[in-house]
Amino acid sequence: MVPCASFPAQNKRQNEEGDRVYEPDWEKGLKILAREGVWEMGTVLDAESCEQFIRAYENPALFRSRVIMSRHQFGQGEYQYFGYPLPARIEGLRNAWYQRFQTVANDWSIKLSLEKQYPDSLADYRLQCRQAGQEKATPLLLKYGEGDYNCLHQDLYGAELFPIQVAICLSEPGDDFEGGEFVLTHQRPRMQSRVSVYSPRRGQAIAFAVNVRPEAGKRGFYQVKMRHGVSPLRRGQRFVLGVIFHDAA
Repeated sequence: MVPCASFPAQNKRQNEEGDRVYEPDWEKGLKILAREGVWEMGTVLDAESCEQFIRAYENPALFRSRVIMSRHQFGQGEYQYFGYPLPARIEGLRNAWYQRFQTVANDWSIKLSLEKQYPDSLADYRLQCRQAGQEKATPLLLKYGEGDYNCLHQDLYGAELFPIQVAICLSEPGDDFEGGEFVLTHQRPRMQSRVSVYSPRRGQAIAFAVNVRPEAGKRGFYQVKMRHGVSPLRRGQRFVLGVIFHDAA
């Protein structure tokens, strides 16, 4: 069994350094996510938690695999997938956020005329993943150094797919690194792609569509395909925590 890391309690409103940590504005944010396919959630982790995750990168007992991006032409840099059981903080966020995002996921399925509907709890959804042969944990820590980048991609690990994921920046732009912006592309049918660029601060999260999202057109809703990546770092190191809800085969 993989040992769990110890992280500070969730819902902490202010730490010793004065960093504010607050619950996202879910009512407003989910409307933005449903409409745009991306939502800047704000600060979800304090500085102490971010540092704990960064230090955890050097603990191989927490992870099931390590990927060097250049070996697979994914970009430059590396990342590690956590193994089950997940650290308690990640497990808590993953369960709580799934229940919030599940309503948007089901709404997207209806608008895109898809048969898929997602159950109320992550535990029930993970049963569906197992039935599809997907049993491996997908939350991951990414590590970028100077010159590293991540090519535009989608995190698809099998037939079973939850359409929303979250990236949390663990490093402070300007202090820890320069460059390394988070990039999203929105590919609309028979139109050129639209690009969105974000520079989250330490502890801030971005929720975004994994694959496709609906957009209203003259004849109903159509699919917008989304990809995400990271621009090259000009200096320093950048760590990111990725929270993905479907498991991998």
